[in-house]
Amino acid sequence: MVRRTVIVSLCLLFSVLTSGCWSSKEIEDLALYTGLALDVGEPAPVEKEFEEKGGTYSKQNKVVATVQVVPIKSASGSMDKKGGGGGGQQKPYSNVSGAGDSILEIFRQFSIRRDRPIIGHHLKVIIISAELLKRQTISQLMDFVMRDNDIRPSTMVYISQGTARDTLTSDQPNEIPSFHIMGMIRNQSRTSKVLSPVTLARLDALTYSKRSFVLQNLIKGDGEVEFSGAGIVKGDTGHWIGFLNQEDTECVAWLNNEGKAGAIKAYDSSGEPMTYEIKAMDSKITATADGGCISFSVKLSSEGRFIETWNDQDTSSSQEFADNAGRIFEAKLAKMMQALLGKLQNEYQCDAAGFGDKLAIQQPAVWKEVKDHWDEAFSKAKIEITYDLKITDFGSFTE
Repeated sequence: MVRRTVIVSLCLLFSVLTSGCWSSKEIEDLALYTGLALDVGEPAPVEKEFEEKGGTYSKQNKVVATVQVVPIKSASGSMDKKGGGGGGQQKPYSNVSGAGDSILEIFRQFSIRRDRPIIGHHLKVIIISAELLKRQTISQLMDFVMRDNDIRPSTMVYISQGTARDTLTSDQPNEIPSFHIMGMIRNQSRTSKVLSPVTLARLDALTYSKRSFVLQNLIKGDGEVEFSGAGIVKGDTGHWIGFLNQEDTECVAWLNNEGKAGAIKAYDSSGEPMTYEIKAMDSKITATADGGCISFSVKLSSEGRFIETWNDQDTSSSQEFADNAGRIFEAKLAKMMQALLGKLQNEYQCDAAGFGDKLAIQQPAVWKEVKDHWDEAFSKAKIEITYDLKITDFGSFTE
């Protein structure tokens, strides 16, 4: 009897310990949004129709927030009303937009339009249109998402040269655009045109320190999304000021030691294309200050292979040929770097490549004097770059 009583007591205890949380909500009763796009404020057609029928509240249309909701199958097998399920032709996600001057208020407005509350625990990407960032600051637009405990600090932030909400649409069956964009980061192993993502945690630090930085640019064309260069956000204003092209973006990655892959294409003396595949790239930046004049010495070294040529005569694998080809690729790399520095120091007059970080570490006393007007000081700094590019092999071919 004693043994039976102990077993019954343990069973009752285990049933209490394994019970669900009293405040939990069934996932089928929630609408998880995985993508957020922010555009210039213009009410969606459905909102205009609501307003015509009296569905108004006090607001200014400064921003349009679009959330991408990933439908959850219910016990009956149905899915979100505006998503997909059953028919096989409907999309596995739904996008809903609202205009206003408060992101939180827009989200709450979704609650009077949908049958389930939206939850941001699984937000993956945020895309902001450049046009909106010209009008509103990055801190204004990101204030709510940085304060919201539901949203993870690892959420990635991008900029869009076009309409941001367009990047959250896809014609591909069973593709969820926000997941697709998140997965594109894996291609950093193939090209330095894919930058390390700016997460909300990193964005918080950048905006607090008022440092200029770049956000990976997203563009949409013929139903596809592409990482195409980067947008520059000015530190002291928080506004978008311009774009860097794809080659500029590669140079930013290489300067910051974030790019370990990619290709450099040049043209030989006959005008035929030739390509160098990067297998390793290393950058060393040394900051000095002499009499108030700040300068940087940059050493770029790379190893890779001569992977392609369109000149039928280029079949040699001699050291002399490798040295000559290496000089051609070095000249192309130097041209790319000078183009980037010209844009940063002369056209945009801001440090979006991280030179200030090196100065702060190596010359903290000097940094303390110039940090409040660093972009201006950077535009006058002297930057010298030396290159050491080595061709280690020529791939596989029969000479």
